Amino acid sequence: MNVRIKFLGGAGSVTGSKFLLSIDGYNLLIDCGLFQGLKEIRSRNWDKLPIDPTAIDAVILTHAHIDHTGYLPLLYKNGFDGKVHCTEPTLELAEILLTDSAKLQEEEAEFANKRGYSSHKPAKPLYKVQDALDVLNAFESHPFEKTFRIHDLLEVRFFHAGHILGAASIELKIYTSQGIKSIVFSGDIGPQHSPLHLSPQKPPQADILFMESTYGGRDHKDQNLENELRKLILRSDDRGGCLLIPAFSLGRTQLVLYYLWKIFQNMRSRPIYVDSPMAISVTRLYKKFTSYHRLESDSEFGHHIFDAPFVHYVTEQSKSKILNTLKDRAIIISASGMATGGRILHHLYHRLPNAQDTILFTGFLPEGTRGKDIVSGEPIVKIFGEEVNVKAEVHILDGLSAHADQDELVEWSGHIHSPPKMTFLIHGEKEQAKLLKERLAGRGWNVTIPDYLESHTLFDHI
Repeated sequence: MNVRIKFLGGAGSVTGSKFLLSIDGYNLLIDCGLFQGLKEIRSRNWDKLPIDPTAIDAVILTHAHIDHTGYLPLLYKNGFDGKVHCTEPTLELAEILLTDSAKLQEEEAEFANKRGYSSHKPAKPLYKVQDALDVLNAFESHPFEKTFRIHDLLEVRFFHAGHILGAASIELKIYTSQGIKSIVFSGDIGPQHSPLHLSPQKPPQADILFMESTYGGRDHKDQNLENELRKLILRSDDRGGCLLIPAFSLGRTQLVLYYLWKIFQNMRSRPIYVDSPMAISVTRLYKKFTSYHRLESDSEFGHHIFDAPFVHYVTEQSKSKILNTLKDRAIIISASGMATGGRILHHLYHRLPNAQDTILFTGFLPEGTRGKDIVSGEPIVKIFGEEVNVKAEVHILDGLSAHADQDELVEWSGHIHSPPKMTFLIHGEKEQAKLLKERLAGRGWNVTIPDYLESHTLFDHI
């Protein structure tokens, strides 16, 4: 038996996670995400996949974020006819995120053709809403901690990763003539002490480990997030403007609402407008899947934080546009968190030139994203093909990240007492991965930072 891995994404970058595990002709894809960020990386979404989709037997998802699931509609459209395995919340979240991703692509292509700013004539979406709906028929959900077989020689188990609702790490057990071989994919690992999501579970022993490295070289600041956010609200008031928060619809929006609810128990509230249909749908799932996050047992807060009287959910696009007329003492939360698409673009278009307004980013921003350009101090950014002056005050709160920092990643992997035969650092920019590699190599681990499209033999003649 021969076991190989090929990195079709998530190698040398924090997006496009796709890991092709081949076990004697059985092809298993771990995650199936879209590339985001720099144009040369995003262009990979349009490249022909290095393997025929009809040759892929199954897909396993760690979680629902688009950089881990967003390529699935195209994979299915191009001939994949196997099962997509995931946790129960991930199935319902994927339906929301994939259809939204397709809808945004269709709208952006239509808008680009109308305004004439695309280099493609005509601009086309990567896939359409119907493609997203079609692939959902292939999904099969599984509970955490319950082993299931997808092949005679292959068992799978999901365990909590703590990143977002339903996020999992994956344990694979391969039955060979030389005994059981184990492979662990960390997925995206959350911080140990999130007020919203469950803590990551300890990983089992692993012969081969694939571990994320998004914050592999960073330590989250010892921030009093509640206090810092309160100061920004008061500063926004003093400046006479509004506070605009680009935030991911899944996880980050709910976490921001949590902190705002806490703050407004001890000071006068401001109207909060959640302007993202997807975030609204996701928030409903937090109420449904109560055992998958901490709020169920939190007697002080509970689910009613999402129904506070100062929180207003904006679903209609016409009402979204009205928010651009608000002048002061309002908080607008909209997606996407990297300012790469969605309703946030309309808000940034109107508020970036306004010196009284404040823009608050809430997490990691890869190179090549509009959000990264804004926080890096670019005086002008392009939105809808037009140059927009950046005069608003810009801040970033790193402590809201849904990713573990270096110390937490090292601590998580330290529960694997016997060093894995091989450890691959994935889903991270190279500088971050290198710093994490130094820490892990310091305890005698064999660590590799793979490149895009690189292949490795994991086991041979077993």
